[in-house]
Amino acid sequence: MTTDGQRMLADAKAGNGTTLGELLEQYRNYLRLLARIEIGRKLQGKVDASDLVQEVFLDAHRYFPSFRGTAEPQFVQWLREILAGTLANQVRRYFGTQARDLRLERSIAADLDRSSVALAGIPIDPHSSPSEQVMRGEQSLQVAQALSQLPPDYQSVIVLRHLEGLTFPQVAERMGRSVDSVEKLWLRGLTQLRKTFAGAL
Repeated sequence: MTTDGQRMLADAKAGNGTTLGELLEQYRNYLRLLARIEIGRKLQGKVDASDLVQEVFLDAHRYFPSFRGTAEPQFVQWLREILAGTLANQVRRYFGTQARDLRLERSIAADLDRSSVALAGIPIDPHSSPSEQVMRGEQSLQVAQALSQLPPDYQSVIVLRHLEGLTFPQVAERMGRSVDSVEKLWLRGLTQLRKTFAGAL
């Protein structure tokens, strides 16, 4: 977390609700992207990622007094746990199970953690040095921000290919395009993402 971000977290913990809102806003694109990935895996077409993030923010405001962390990794992990609970509630709602299922929540939380790690690796040049890969490997938030600036088709093909792990034929079927057009779209999208990400550093 930047010094400014650390100050915001401290101000929020001191009871400044406005600062908490501003702090949460910095994570909107990141959480929306993670939600979108899980929706694609479990709830395709049933819920909207932006609506889920809004629920996460409401819960974060409600439960923030019980947050005990002091650093960004703890705060991000806490937000992902709230998102996992929110997603689990939606799965129960749409698949008719009423009882809370801790295994489901843990499974979704693990999926979100894996997606976050994968997200950080998308713009990394496969030929970059190990130290460059480690340095960039902690930048999931910046990648999510860069990805949110791409056209929707570029976002979709990158999310489906890299984060949902679909093959090009599966991506083509999901997007209603030919495999050839999806491969070209993916290449252009990845090139644009790397440029956008590099410009944000």
